[in-house]
Amino acid sequence: MMIAALLFDLDGTLVDTAPDLCGTIQDMQSDRGLDVTPLSAMQHLASGGARALLKVGFGLEPSFADFPAFRAEFLERYEARIASESAVYAGIRPLLDGLEAKGLRWGVVTNKPFYLAEKLLNELGLLGACEVLIGGDTASAAKPSPAPCLLAASRMNLPPSACAMIGDDERDIVAGREAGMLTVAAGYGYIASTIEAWKADVLVHSTQELQRWVNELQRSID
Repeated sequence: MMIAALLFDLDGTLVDTAPDLCGTIQDMQSDRGLDVTPLSAMQHLASGGARALLKVGFGLEPSFADFPAFRAEFLERYEARIASESAVYAGIRPLLDGLEAKGLRWGVVTNKPFYLAEKLLNELGLLGACEVLIGGDTASAAKPSPAPCLLAASRMNLPPSACAMIGDDERDIVAGREAGMLTVAAGYGYIASTIEAWKADVLVHSTQELQRWVNELQRSID
């Protein structure tokens, strides 16, 4: 079936959020008098959210008794600075702006809590054009479950086969594939494992390559 909609992951795919996500961990470490983990040592884990970053920053696992308190602190601090240093990847704004002219719709499927995803998109000026937003707590389960992708397709009144899921983490590809969607691996994002092993339908290494792929989609629609 012809692709009619693009579903994007958020962190590491549309927006470089590592400076604020990792910066939140650094602030928490600094306030406790601990050594601050360099951005370079944890930015590749940014797509993993609080769980991954608290592990690298404090050695915390979700099973630890103090994990919920640290996670709550992390989320509160992150919300306060959510778009202080985060930025839309170069090339993404014109790509999104041109989708309607190409006959394509778009939305976001992220594991970020909905309230944070909504706030980030709003502060970066992307929320108004986003047709559907599915957060990590919106569907019955988060990615790699296909549930968020299936919910996004349903809300757009499209069959899953008419959608493409684009993301920088293996769980994005697994979720999209299990939902019956075309999958696109964003190799310019926060790659924490061997990207070729994900077996995405399409692999792009830059937003420029992503734009070229979208242009090819347009030609197929025409």
